[in-house]
Amino acid sequence: MLNKFAIEPANKETSKTIIDGINDYNLSQVAALSEIWTALDFIIKNNNGVEIGGILAGIGYWNGLEIKILWVKEDYRKTGIGTKLLKHVENLAIKKGATISMLDTFDFQAQEFYLKNGYEPIGEINNFPVGHKRIYLSKKLIK
Repeated sequence: MLNKFAIEPANKETSKTIIDGINDYNLSQVAALSEIWTALDFIIKNNNGVEIGGILAGIGYWNGLEIKILWVKEDYRKTGIGTKLLKHVENLAIKKGATISMLDTFDFQAQEFYLKNGYEPIGEINNFPVGHKRIYLSKKLIK
């Protein structure tokens, strides 16, 4: 018999239900090695206190560092600031038990930057967005 269902927009409360549901399932399959999420979010400012870059990242419960966003203001790119932010977060993550780092970028963003910083491509989606590709990369933090 066909059941009737209602699909509704999620809000903060129902989003938590979704997150808790997947976390409960995942942890029933593989035990956690660390807290559910340890945020490693940082901003970098110039000598005048102007925000010129930042990173949003964190460690998940299987000790993987996930880089969500790394941004450097255009005038400050290719000055070492991005590498400084990345290394800062990688070093903190290692101290907290992370063994691997993972991220995604696009071919028009920072693929070469991550390759220079020891990341290796592990997959890609071609023609997304049209005419480009999305690249997934990882790096072993402990060798």
